[in-house]
Amino acid sequence: MILPITIIGNAVLRKKADPVSKDYPELKELIANMFETMRKSEGVGLAAPQVGVSLRLFVIDASPMTDDENDTFTKTFIRACINPEIVEFFGNKVGYNEGCLSVPGLHEDVTRPDGVKVKYYDEDFNLHEETLTGPTARVFQHEYDHLEGVLFTDKVGLLRRKLIKNKLVNISKGKFEHTYKVKLN
Repeated sequence: MILPITIIGNAVLRKKADPVSKDYPELKELIANMFETMRKSEGVGLAAPQVGVSLRLFVIDASPMTDDENDTFTKTFIRACINPEIVEFFGNKVGYNEGCLSVPGLHEDVTRPDGVKVKYYDEDFNLHEETLTGPTARVFQHEYDHLEGVLFTDKVGLLRRKLIKNKLVNISKGKFEHTYKVKLN
């Protein structure tokens, strides 16, 4: 089922998300719906707060982020991440023009570390530990930020934030074009 995407201005996007318990009702259905919603919306990641659910859960399909046929890791990086943790940041800080389904129509340059060591549980509550670099590290960090109540627009420079303030206000009021189901306040 396609879920509506929560748009900037909704309080759930600014709240630190709650941990997911093993007995959370219909968890696998929520994960399946999030994957379907993400793909229909042409996203590469989607966090539970973005569908109005304040849980420490996100889904990722990083395959669209590479054209490099040799980058099989990114092409096959499709994950449901429950109660994720970033254990360590490493590597150079790299800029990239990011967007977000919860902030439609806006893209800004964001600098992030090129690598992260992470831990998370999959939909069967099996623990995974991985070292991510490049596009997969970026998407993981972006989605993890959602669980902390942080949006990518918080990571741009102060001057740039001032320049985009009116755009953000307009988006929060529903003044934007979109091709997917959305939910304002």
